[in-house]
Amino acid sequence: MTETQLHAPMEIAFDYTRSLGPVLGEFMTGLRDRRILGARAADGRVHAPPFEYDPVTSLPPEELVEVGPAGTVVSWSWLPSPLAGQPLDRPFGWALIRLDGADTALLHAVDAGSAGAMRTGMRVRPRWAGERAGSIRDIACFEPGEAAAAPPELRPDAEPATMTITPVQLHYEHTASAAESAYLRGLARGRLIGRRCPACGKVYVPSRGVCPADGVPADEEVELPDVGTVTTFSIVNVGYPGQKVTPPYVAAAVLLDGADIAFQHLILGCEPSEVHLGMRVRAVWRPREEWDTTAENISHFGPAGEPDAPYETYARFI
Repeated sequence: MTETQLHAPMEIAFDYTRSLGPVLGEFMTGLRDRRILGARAADGRVHAPPFEYDPVTSLPPEELVEVGPAGTVVSWSWLPSPLAGQPLDRPFGWALIRLDGADTALLHAVDAGSAGAMRTGMRVRPRWAGERAGSIRDIACFEPGEAAAAPPELRPDAEPATMTITPVQLHYEHTASAAESAYLRGLARGRLIGRRCPACGKVYVPSRGVCPADGVPADEEVELPDVGTVTTFSIVNVGYPGQKVTPPYVAAAVLLDGADIAFQHLILGCEPSEVHLGMRVRAVWRPREEWDTTAENISHFGPAGEPDAPYETYARFI
């Protein structure tokens, strides 16, 4: 009986962090104070949000000017089912809004109540967030209206905004190929399954099902041992949010015995300074009761206690 292909929900999430620089720093500081700033270009046009370099002269703007806060919708699209992390948790419109005094449009959310209430030419004003920190989210959204809902609130003693952090999340459903499914099912049984190309004879693990060199199906399964050779490595010294291993540690390319392609894994169980090319390593498996159809069944690789591999056996994989 043919086994079905595996699938699972996946999530990629990280905080995108950037320094603002002088122009965007002043723009974000203005938002914190309930002011919206634009940049006047050499041709006299006012860009809001402000540019960091003039599109005409390529120079930084000489002047930031206050615009809005009210504006006009020039284009829009209705979002009936908002996603997590978006400005509103109910249906709203994404709109390009040309603020009064500006010549370009700002993209933001409009809380119009219904798609029938949205229209091009609609006058809108910002709805300011209750707590503001120098971010585009200091404008919670725009709402129908003409006059400013709240006056500026200058904070001369507050530090200017210099950094912005934007959470980024991507949710998707991953369907494993037949070859990847076989590899993952093998891991659930404590086996490392690769596939051999019938044309060149090379063994790939994990296999994508097709030989990348010959373009033909690689459908002969090959079981490989859980020992191999370090072909390249990097010592990770910098920490980051969500990191599961405390630096310093080693991420290495491990060439399993009998394979023709290396794959990346952690090298633990020794000092990072002891890891070197040609080092023989062995997989350290998690307890059997924790095994599932996942690459995390192998916690890491550690020293195998064997002599280094001869250079010629891994030279072409460096």
